[in-house]
Amino acid sequence: MPTIKPLTPSRWKDFEALFGPRGACAGCWCLWNRQTAAEFRANRGAKNKRHMRAIVRAGEVPGLLAYEGKRAVGWAALAPREAYRRLETSRVLKPVDGRSVWSVPCFFTAKEARGRGVTTALLEAAAAYAAKKGATMLEGYPIDTRGKKAPAAFVWWGLLPAFTRAGFKEAVRRSRTRPIMRRAL
Repeated sequence: MPTIKPLTPSRWKDFEALFGPRGACAGCWCLWNRQTAAEFRANRGAKNKRHMRAIVRAGEVPGLLAYEGKRAVGWAALAPREAYRRLETSRVLKPVDGRSVWSVPCFFTAKEARGRGVTTALLEAAAAYAAKKGATMLEGYPIDTRGKKAPAAFVWWGLLPAFTRAGFKEAVRRSRTRPIMRRAL
């Protein structure tokens, strides 16, 4: 099982190494959900990297890193749902109800660590971390591949079985492949 730690300024280099020179997926640096479409297009790449680094330097913990030994092999974004502006404009991922929730909307796992339970470990740690910060509900937005193999580039939301293994239950499904999963904390 990996060791899970919050992304803090002292762990920035580990995050940077995990995401690589391209910022994980298309220069995202895990800001896609935090920005509007126009902002993301304008900031992709180096600007997003600087923006994420500023978030971390300001003392916000935007997510958790999974370590195997001294090397970061996984990432999960984590924050109150309000931090993720894209969720507010999505018909499929709009709020389930008026409850205050934290969200875990994005994952990245190093290729060599995939299929080893890193996402499930990150989800379990995210639940503990959010609860410690006063959250009473954690939700995520996995892809339901219906048992079929999907390219890694398309499953950054996480996969449904990992959420189920981590104790999440389906709250609503507005799309055949996109449930909103919740775990009470």
